[in-house]
Amino acid sequence: MTHENLAPRVKELIVRRLKLDIDPTTIQNDAPLFGEGLGLDSIDALELVLGLEQEFGIKVEDEEVGVKAFASVDALVDFIEQKKIA
Repeated sequence: MTHENLAPRVKELIVRRLKLDIDPTTIQNDAPLFGEGLGLDSIDALELVLGLEQEFGIKVEDEEVGVKAFASVDALVDFIEQKKIA
């Protein structure tokens, strides 16, 4: 699965799991998910972890759920790709 295929799936997952009232295609790949970006919080992060594990069959370890992996859609896609290879 390529980066281009994964990004739309990650955006759909974010909108669906967090029940956001936005069009997934409007989320920029490099926009911050937390803070001034989408404005997500720690509870959203937990929900995203569950969604990623179910959707992509990866295990997200606590220490891996750092600011880096959840910084943006691009960062999440890179994280998923690394987990799929490992």
